[in-house]
Amino acid sequence: PAAEPPPGILVLKAERRLELRRGDRVVKTYRIGLGNTPAGAKQRQGDGRTPEGTFYVCVKNPKSKYHLSLGLSYPTPADAARGLRDGLVTRAQHDAILAAHKNHTTPPWNTALGGEVFIHGNGSGSDWTLGCVALDDADMTELYALVEKGTPVEIRP
Repeated sequence: PAAEPPPGILVLKAERRLELRRGDRVVKTYRIGLGNTPAGAKQRQGDGRTPEGTFYVCVKNPKSKYHLSLGLSYPTPADAARGLRDGLVTRAQHDAILAAHKNHTTPPWNTALGGEVFIHGNGSGSDWTLGCVALDDADMTELYALVEKGTPVEIRP
């Protein structure tokens, strides 16, 4: 039998749903809560929006204050280009974001673009985060066990 494809995560913001997928197959579906301003893609730190686009899990945090958490590789190179154009990041910050993505490490989370975007626990009942994706703790425990660093994450509107 062919090896099973590695897992990937698809977040559908409008449907408040996270899907754990293997290839085209949905393995498990979870209910989610989003940032407190859920419509639209994240533009800058403090806007309450959950980013949209393609990311990877760059951190697994077993000691999260929100149960468990998976850190995402936001900001992306596209965000860095926008940030440089709009004066939100310096050339050095832009270059550091690009280097992190090239090396599949954690990009700088301390720029005006925002950062520290996680998939974490603490409840999916409402849109209460500052831009993260929140699951119920039992669901987060299950997802955390199935996902490794480097797992691709796509967040759609």
